[in-house]
Amino acid sequence: MIRLSDEEFEELVDQAVESLPEEFDRYLENVLIEVEDLPDRRTLRDLELEHRGMLLGLYHGVPLTERSVEHSGRLPDRITIYKLNVEACCRSREEIVEQVRTTVLHEIGHHFGMDEDDLEAQGY
Repeated sequence: MIRLSDEEFEELVDQAVESLPEEFDRYLENVLIEVEDLPDRRTLRDLELEHRGMLLGLYHGVPLTERSVEHSGRLPDRITIYKLNVEACCRSREEIVEQVRTTVLHEIGHHFGMDEDDLEAQGY
């Protein structure tokens, strides 16, 4: 298994976000994107997952398509990318780079209101 430093992995996450067209920036201003090693037990329980390695990323928030005025003033939405799980499913640095990008864009897709079928149709 290939391992990257935390700094290098976080830089890949930043690059994935920066690869988006500039017009997306204003929609991501209130989204915190963070890296954690693995999902915690509560997250696994909430998602009804039995194994930590099944989850590469997670969107925590209310999609833009479901918001109303009641959602103003709330804490920022969050996207968490699980570093050790991404590394575990990849065999090379190049695969990690691609998987990080795919995972980040997948979770941003949820922020924009896309469901799993929509994301799969887009290749994410």
